[in-house]
Amino acid sequence: MSFQWLQMRIEEEAERRQREAQILARLPVTLAELHGDLAGCIENYTRAFGSEAATIELLPETIRVTVHEQRDGKWPEVSRVEVFVAPTVPGLQIDRGDLSMAIEVGFLPGDKVFYRDREQDKYLTMEELTRRILDRALFPKLPE
Repeated sequence: MSFQWLQMRIEEEAERRQREAQILARLPVTLAELHGDLAGCIENYTRAFGSEAATIELLPETIRVTVHEQRDGKWPEVSRVEVFVAPTVPGLQIDRGDLSMAIEVGFLPGDKVFYRDREQDKYLTMEELTRRILDRALFPKLPE
C-alpha cells in the first residue's frame, strides 16, 4: 500500500539530495570566486602596509590568508585565517584560531550564490562575508 504522505516525503528527499549534490559540485568554483574577492582585499591591504604584510593562497578546497607585521626588520606571522569547503554544511567553514563559523552556500536562479551564517540565521552580502573572514585577521587591534 502506498500512502500519499510517504510519496510526498520521498519526492522532497529526492529534491533535497539533488540540490545538495549540485551545491557540493559547485563549491570548488564558489571557493575560487571568493578567493578572487579576498585577493582584491589583500591587494589593497598590502598596498597600504607593504607587500610582505599579507599573503593569500588558493589550495585545493582551502583559502589561506596569512598576515605579517614588521618588527625589527622581520615579518613574523601575527594571524591566519582559513576558509575551506565544508561538505557537511554544505558550504564553507571559516577558521581563525579563536573563531570558527559555518557559512551555508546555496544557489538562486541564474546561478547566483547566496551565503548564510547558520549560527545567526542571517544572509550575507559579499561585503559582509569578506569582512567576517578578514577583519579580525587584518585589524586585530582595532575595535569591531
